[in-house]
Amino acid sequence: MELKPELCWNDAKKTANDIIFNHSGQYLSDVETKVLQASWENQTYDDMAISYGYSAEYLNKDVGNKLWKKLSNALGERVTKKNFKEALKRSSGAWQSQSHDRHGSEPREIPLIATDLPFPEGAVALDSPLYLERSGAEALCYETVSKPGALIRIKAPRLMGKTSLLTRILAYATYHNCQAVYLDLGSIDRAILTDLDKFLRWLCCIVGRQLKLENRLHDYWDTEILGSNDNCTLYFEEYLLANINYAVVLGLDDIDRIFSYTAVIEDFLGMLRSWHEKAKVHDIWKKLRLAIAHSTEVYIPLDINQSPFNAGVPIELGEFDQTQIQALAHLHQLTWTDAQVENLTQMVGGHPYLVRLAMYEVSSAKITLEQLLHSASTEAGIYSAHLRRHLEALQQAPQLLQALQQVVTASNPVNLDSMQIYKLHSMGLVKRKDNDVMPWCNLYREYFCRVLA
Repeated sequence: MELKPELCWNDAKKTANDIIFNHSGQYLSDVETKVLQASWENQTYDDMAISYGYSAEYLNKDVGNKLWKKLSNALGERVTKKNFKEALKRSSGAWQSQSHDRHGSEPREIPLIATDLPFPEGAVALDSPLYLERSGAEALCYETVSKPGALIRIKAPRLMGKTSLLTRILAYATYHNCQAVYLDLGSIDRAILTDLDKFLRWLCCIVGRQLKLENRLHDYWDTEILGSNDNCTLYFEEYLLANINYAVVLGLDDIDRIFSYTAVIEDFLGMLRSWHEKAKVHDIWKKLRLAIAHSTEVYIPLDINQSPFNAGVPIELGEFDQTQIQALAHLHQLTWTDAQVENLTQMVGGHPYLVRLAMYEVSSAKITLEQLLHSASTEAGIYSAHLRRHLEALQQAPQLLQALQQVVTASNPVNLDSMQIYKLHSMGLVKRKDNDVMPWCNLYREYFCRVLA
């Protein structure tokens, strides 16, 4: 009887990835791949924890259990850490025969999980298969938010997925018996942001409501002796945190909105940093965990010991890579070749919003990829509204407009002053290269070269 060749790790990884993708439309995440490989090498979760820097409990319960469940669902049999090798070996030959060498037939169509594709605007829904993980960022966030007094700082230009990640952090925290409080600072009335005392009262009131606690600001707010920061801190310490027996994760989204309000920003950021420091020594403050999303660093002078932007765990969201873009294309039922993916990335880079908008339009049969790329930077293209919004914002700041014109017309990266770099990068219009900047993508270069000529 002919013996089957032993399955090597690379073949096992490919088999697992193919099977799970065919079943769910998503590939293994980075941390799932690490757990799978370590398990293939017969490592325990304690061994993995030492190698990868995660806790053994997290790798076991939050990664391993879900991984074995994914394989179980995809293979139609119960898969565990003990038997997954044999399950993959049995499936490898059958999968290869089904997936390859089909006598020149068209590529296999991948079933679309999201039967009704949503228009790409706002955060990606928690249950959407269109959300792609970013090089272990999610695993690091989940690990961090599980720790008392944690501080997570999510940084990326606009439309890069900060809110989508923040909502997943809060959902993870809720699943693990924490209370999540989400605050969109971009929605606050301007009148509140011009007065520190009013702003901090608003903060206490909104957090208290989400914690289902009665508003008792009148009992704790001492306007005669204490300052606004002290009042807010005491309200959290003596009332909000004192009246709950669980951890709270406070998610602050679009914090950039308040950067220009000098009446509140320095004191507010200093207070957040002080809360994080208090959690290192005071048990009651260990209940509070912070997750902050922002486009760039705040451009005001802050004492190094008062800024939350040099504390906690920083998370920077980058662009999608080629593999992620190809996976997203499959989820949109687009059987694009590597060359087609490359053509799209040459125009828009790996910008999540720009990539998803292109795929939405093509998958909806409104336009072909070739037509889309030909008209991308024109007024008739799919990005016209997005480009006009940028143009309108720049027209309100002539010096910034002039700076961008210098960038898009130059053949090499350009040196700008720090404030111009800060603003253009926060808008997502430029990328940094050392101390210089260049257009984020060819779409912006082509469009602004034309309209600013």
